[in-house]
Amino acid sequence: MLAGFIREGRLTVLTAGGRALSFGAPAEGVADVTIRFRGRASFLRVALRPALHFGEAYMNGDLVLEQGTLADLFALVGRNLGNREHARRGPLARAFRALARRLQQHNPIAAARRNVAHHYDLSETLFRLFLDSDLNYSCAYFPRPDLSLEEAQRAKQRHIAAKLLLAPGQRVLDIGCGWGSLALALARMEEVRVDGVTLSAEQHARATARAEASGLADRVCFSLTDYREVEGAYDRIVSVGMFEHVGSPHYEGFFAAVRRLLAPGGVALIHSIGRMDVPGLTDSWTRKYIFPGGYVPALSEVLPHVERAGLWATDIEILRLHYAETLRHWRERFLAKRAVIRDIYDERFCRMWEFYLAGSEMGFRHGGLMVFQLQLARRVDTVPLTRDYIRATESALPV
Repeated sequence: MLAGFIREGRLTVLTAGGRALSFGAPAEGVADVTIRFRGRASFLRVALRPALHFGEAYMNGDLVLEQGTLADLFALVGRNLGNREHARRGPLARAFRALARRLQQHNPIAAARRNVAHHYDLSETLFRLFLDSDLNYSCAYFPRPDLSLEEAQRAKQRHIAAKLLLAPGQRVLDIGCGWGSLALALARMEEVRVDGVTLSAEQHARATARAEASGLADRVCFSLTDYREVEGAYDRIVSVGMFEHVGSPHYEGFFAAVRRLLAPGGVALIHSIGRMDVPGLTDSWTRKYIFPGGYVPALSEVLPHVERAGLWATDIEILRLHYAETLRHWRERFLAKRAVIRDIYDERFCRMWEFYLAGSEMGFRHGGLMVFQLQLARRVDTVPLTRDYIRATESALPV
């Protein structure tokens, strides 16, 4: 398998039995990597089911990097992804994958709370050690490649605010508000009232404290609420980095809720990770250890539900490589604080998160992942007819 896959760059595998297996050839811009397996059982598990056991072997210390870094290994793998043989799936295989998606992503409210807690209720100290100072845990926006992470996250907030066309007195709903970064930023940019909803108890507590500390508690309110439980009418709805946790069986209900909650002249902005190819499955390692219930959709899965909800897709923007750069910043900051994080958790946790961050970066650089922003409205004439207003509004917003 590796002989046909690894062609650019050299990968050497040292087996537990002492054999050295070399694949590929040196290539410019690709570091040579050598990995060693500490046990025969681990080697066999990875060979039989690499999607799950490769990450587990690294987490458990059964796979050791003798030459190069984990980022080098993923860069080498990513460089060669185009060499994979893509099997043509027949109708039965496609039907099986569609059924598997529905089963894996069945996400009623109780399950959604458990899935969110698994990842987002980790120690806030952990996230503070590698995120930007404003705690934005989503793709930053790099209009210039030399921006710092803090600058790029503020640029993302301005980009979203511009598409929302904020005006004084509006009611804004932030679905999946995280630690309140975007909600508070929107309230600073304009005299709007923002309701943020999350299923993470840790995020809710911190967001509420931030609103009080910033003097914005009279206009920004956070609650532990599922989007399906929200009532009322909102002039603007925004959701950043939450749609990946909805699950494809619930897309129809999600966009029905957006339409129900959106005022007739309202605007919604959905910011989500997406895939550039056909619908797939969440890999087994990520589903087990990082984002249970999570799924990255293809636009072909999303847009039919927008149509059925009776919403206008007034703007669709694809952000390519912005998340790769965001993850590079996160990975470098994580590694710089690795000793501190190891004291909070343990070595296995650190290796798990290194694998998650480096693997995710590879997915956005080479694996067909991207971010899409869907601007939605109920009426055809709600937003300007050209995109010029986005750049003009961004320029006028505070840096």
